[in-house]
Amino acid sequence: MEIKAADVMKLRKATNAGMMDCKHALQEAEGDFDKAVDIIRKKGLVIASKRADRDAKEGCVLAKTDGKKAVIVSLNCETDFVAKNEGFIAFTTRILEAALANMPENIEALLNLQLDGRTIAEQIAEQTGVIGEKLELSYYGKLEAEASVVYIHPGNKLATVVGFNKEADMQAMKNIAMQVAAMAPVALDKEDIPQSVIDHEVEIGREKAREEGKPEAMLDKIAQGRLNKFFQESTLLNQVYEQDGKMSVREYLKSIDKDLTATGFLRFTLNA
Repeated sequence: MEIKAADVMKLRKATNAGMMDCKHALQEAEGDFDKAVDIIRKKGLVIASKRADRDAKEGCVLAKTDGKKAVIVSLNCETDFVAKNEGFIAFTTRILEAALANMPENIEALLNLQLDGRTIAEQIAEQTGVIGEKLELSYYGKLEAEASVVYIHPGNKLATVVGFNKEADMQAMKNIAMQVAAMAPVALDKEDIPQSVIDHEVEIGREKAREEGKPEAMLDKIAQGRLNKFFQESTLLNQVYEQDGKMSVREYLKSIDKDLTATGFLRFTLNA
């Protein structure tokens, strides 16, 4: 039977599948639009199953805030070519917006959210069939604060979110989001480092000092000094503010507003 170009375009708009895939689906469905949609979706699920063991190390990392709530999502794919595709970025953006609107508890809850009548998980499987690569939602993080800012590094491989206790100069807050991107802190402040990590760092400091031939009586003091350096390098508020090089992030924030401080952050990168 003859398939009209308008019907092919309508199916393409509904599924994002290629023109020839849409034409073939309509031919197989004998012109029945709903059956053609099902054929496209089933094809996506079959391809997703076949590519389940592939590595999806490329992708798109995006972040968004409404001023107080903020989220980061990472949708992974197999190749950088797909990661840079406008349609793939747009699909990631739709997932991001759904996450911000609903603030689901975890990545499983996000995958179960409805998007245009189907779950995000179903749509990811379907898009695997459209694109022909394994797609995977590899990260979802959320943060709420009195004020929040996001930073997306050019190329969409790295994004950060920082929360603050109050509104402040937007560029100053953005600078801290860029600091998180560049310096990759592991915690906000000293008190946020797990005791197990502290104990491990102290032990490493002691062993390193011992290997260097330091006196046994000096090991604890040397290890404590190295722990303090670890705090300075690895906790956001104690890091040297990179754009100045002379003051800490905590001091920089207080120079903007004496009561201003960061309350939390998120950071995700595909380059880890």
